[in-house]
Amino acid sequence: METLAANVQKSPLAGEKKFSFLVLLIFMLLLLIGVLVLAMALGAKKVPFADVFMSIIAFDDKASTHQVIQSIRLPRVLAAMATGAGFAVSGAIIQGISRNPLADSGILGLNAGAGVTLVIAMLFLPTLTFTGTLWLCILGAGLGAGLVFSVGLLSKRGMTPIRLVLAGAAISAMLTALSEGISIFFSVAQQVAFWYGGGLSGISMTHLQQMLPWMLLALLLAIVISKSITILSVGDETAEGLGVNIKLIKNLSLLAAFMLAGISCAIAGSVSFVGLIAPHLVRYIVGVDYRYIIPLSAILGATLVVLADLVARIVNAPYEIPVGAVIAVIGVPFFLYLARKERREL
Repeated sequence: METLAANVQKSPLAGEKKFSFLVLLIFMLLLLIGVLVLAMALGAKKVPFADVFMSIIAFDDKASTHQVIQSIRLPRVLAAMATGAGFAVSGAIIQGISRNPLADSGILGLNAGAGVTLVIAMLFLPTLTFTGTLWLCILGAGLGAGLVFSVGLLSKRGMTPIRLVLAGAAISAMLTALSEGISIFFSVAQQVAFWYGGGLSGISMTHLQQMLPWMLLALLLAIVISKSITILSVGDETAEGLGVNIKLIKNLSLLAAFMLAGISCAIAGSVSFVGLIAPHLVRYIVGVDYRYIIPLSAILGATLVVLADLVARIVNAPYEIPVGAVIAVIGVPFFLYLARKERREL
């Protein structure tokens, strides 16, 4: 299998002294902040930008606009930011350790696996805490990925990127059908359908307080092992020659990826393609060094989901469309473009 570095275009800036990671980081952070403010100001009810800032720095519980920002929009945009970062970094990690440019939590069964466990928790564990639900989704994400990789390895000619994606499509379809069958039988199909479409309504600060520590822990773990992921993305032999503990790094990488995807799915539902789009765009700019790819993918993924959620809220206000559908509008063509590049491996 070709290395990930050979499957993507070389960065036009990689290796040049003019490239400044810090400048790019600051630019992307400013862009994210601008999108966050815009997302809090726009919606079924428009809020002046001045009120957005004042509701954060000088909250007045008697002002209706402040109530809208603090109780509804601020938790929602923070959740969108966190889940976008989670999906993006999860995709980047899986692409690196599997050397598969088509990898994404939605494509490789992580989201579908989390969906099965979420349905089980909804029906059979109604007293389970929100934190418990998060960890059940993490377990489900690992289960889905394990099934996909197991099926992919059955191929006599090896596990190419396209074959792994086909295995992911098959397992995801099976797990999704299982979830839908259970939900229809137990009359919770509407709630499950909303989850599969992806959405961030109903998010509260309490949810964020329980979710963010685990999300930040997984992101920190990904950053700590990012240098080793870069070496692994070149090949196991090279990594072993450079003294990388391959088994340990792969296990830690998978743990981080499962945590990020599972938690993001529990919060936002099954949103695909964020983990495909963000790492590829970042990789084109900065090259294949995961010390840069992981933090920048997190910021870009956060920006994408916040924007997608904004579009989902305003395109047919006061009604909402699924966030996953908005992402898919650009995600599906992007995936087909990448799959076309890999067609020789079929």
